[in-house]
Amino acid sequence: MRTLIRHITGFFFSLNTTIWFTALLIAAFLAGAFIMPGRKEFESIHSASFFQWLIEQPLTVTWWLWLSIAILSIIVINTLFCSIESVIKKRKVTQWLLLISPQIIHVGFLFILLAHLLSSIGGSQQMAAAGEGTFLKISENNSVLIKDINIQLSPDGYVNDWAVKIEYYLNNDMVKEDRIAPNSPSLYEGFNINLKDMRVVPTEAVLLQINREPGAVWALTGGILFMAGIVMLIALKIKTEKR
Repeated sequence: MRTLIRHITGFFFSLNTTIWFTALLIAAFLAGAFIMPGRKEFESIHSASFFQWLIEQPLTVTWWLWLSIAILSIIVINTLFCSIESVIKKRKVTQWLLLISPQIIHVGFLFILLAHLLSSIGGSQQMAAAGEGTFLKISENNSVLIKDINIQLSPDGYVNDWAVKIEYYLNNDMVKEDRIAPNSPSLYEGFNINLKDMRVVPTEAVLLQINREPGAVWALTGGILFMAGIVMLIALKIKTEKR
């Protein structure tokens, strides 16, 4: 039993595990790049949350995705083990920032993976056509009212500017007013609403894309930590080499 535990911990503490499983992950993604274009099943990938879509598809089509998830799970455990081991072994070093910066990169990476996991479980995407006064149900308790559509045209009939005023409702109570404009989507409680298209005649109407990304905050946090760790590590390495 001790021998088995030693082999398991040795496997997860090894840098070779990271290298080999990263290579396997790339191979799985490469296989997916050839499988996806030729299969109609992937046309509906955004119709539901990722995992809900995944379990409804045949394994012959999605095997590489399941394999990728398994590989990423192993890489996550390996990253945690290696980070903990590195901090324990080098805890007495004088340059603490040089020690901790790679671990900040690892934490950022893990947060990004967590963001993808949360969005894969609870994320959604839908398209909705709406005019002024339209109520759109975006979740079980949340709705959006299209309060005003303002499309400004040039004398030649081209769109100069546009804006859509909306109101968010929670259980029939208005909780937020917002405005969708060029390069300015509406963000609320993990929802992201963008304008995809518009119509001026016979009445003003818009086509909205409504995304729900529960992992957006974690992705932002992970990205900031990842970049901060890299910048810190490079700066400290340069400073050390100049001494």
